[in-house]
Amino acid sequence: MTNPAELVEAFQNLHGNRPSIYRAPGRVNLIGEHTDHNAGFVMPAAIDFFTSVAIGARDDRRIVVRSENFSETVELDLDEPPERGRGHWSDYPFGVAVTLEQAGQRLRGANMLVRGEVPIGSGLSSSAAIEVATGLALLDLAGANIDRLELAKLCQRAENEFVGIRCGLMDQFISCFGESGHALMLDCRLLDYKLLALPANVKLVVCNTMVKHELASSEYNARRAECEAGVRLLRRQLPGIRSLRDVTASDLERFGGELPEVVLKRCRHVVSENARVVAAATALEREDLGSFGQLMRESHRSLRDDYEVSCEELDLMVEIANKAGGVYGARLTGGGFGGCTINLVKSDRVASFKETVAKGYAEGTGGEPEIYVCSAAQGAERAS
Repeated sequence: MTNPAELVEAFQNLHGNRPSIYRAPGRVNLIGEHTDHNAGFVMPAAIDFFTSVAIGARDDRRIVVRSENFSETVELDLDEPPERGRGHWSDYPFGVAVTLEQAGQRLRGANMLVRGEVPIGSGLSSSAAIEVATGLALLDLAGANIDRLELAKLCQRAENEFVGIRCGLMDQFISCFGESGHALMLDCRLLDYKLLALPANVKLVVCNTMVKHELASSEYNARRAECEAGVRLLRRQLPGIRSLRDVTASDLERFGGELPEVVLKRCRHVVSENARVVAAATALEREDLGSFGQLMRESHRSLRDDYEVSCEELDLMVEIANKAGGVYGARLTGGGFGGCTINLVKSDRVASFKETVAKGYAEGTGGEPEIYVCSAAQGAERAS
């Protein structure tokens, strides 16, 4: 975890004055994948991998951001902002700045130094972490006060409209509202949430395949469009529905024959995944980790076969994990097409689990995975 004092020193070496430090966590999603943009249910947990932002005021209206991860400095003129991003890492912090201004927040110019611990492109939401940390920092510097929910919504809007990725609200929400030691079940329509304590005798182990297929962004938007097409077609028989959140498994059995095969598969995943999240919350409240793990396995099969966002590396990683000792369940987490799996593992079996997965994955692919043992962490905050 980044030591705020180290980031303060690095900022002072660049700019000569003492900054304030803000940080926001990445997240892992225990279950409920690709349901948030369908107004459904999700169960993320913030993890103790953070993006930290050091910030100090400028006398002009420029935002100057230095990324330690990319060893690059970029600038934005708040008085002449671009309409949209350019496919660059700076789209995320700049998109937040532009969106906050569009929402009526008068920002100050700022120097910023960004240090990210969340592995980029791994499905652990490094994008939401930098968005939320940036938003919190810029708002505080400007003396503005908006609530966490509004911040999460504005960060989502930045990603949707400026970056061009039509994500749901889950990632930004959990980065704002995460609680140490807890997962969070979120109703993405009502924005109600329930904290769910994670048992002390299990660990969240994230296995990074170290691959990221270029399909991810375009296919994410395509899947969302297919879900929306399914709602339009189903509305002919179910006029009251607003999203797949309103569709049941029995509805699909009755009317699914009217959908194109691909659209039916996408809808079937979302409808069944919503039901799994509700069941998983009940299992977690009872500390029935066996049932929870079974739901994780079912989720992965649905993501692989119906939503078709898995890949050979993810499937292999899940297969190896589910055969390892001490594992309750494993599934892909994040958008898919590479990235990470989330594994619920008995605390006293973590070491052997890591060894088994690393060996099996290397034998199967020739690649070396990265494996992170995570704790459920606190949401965004001022760190110094």
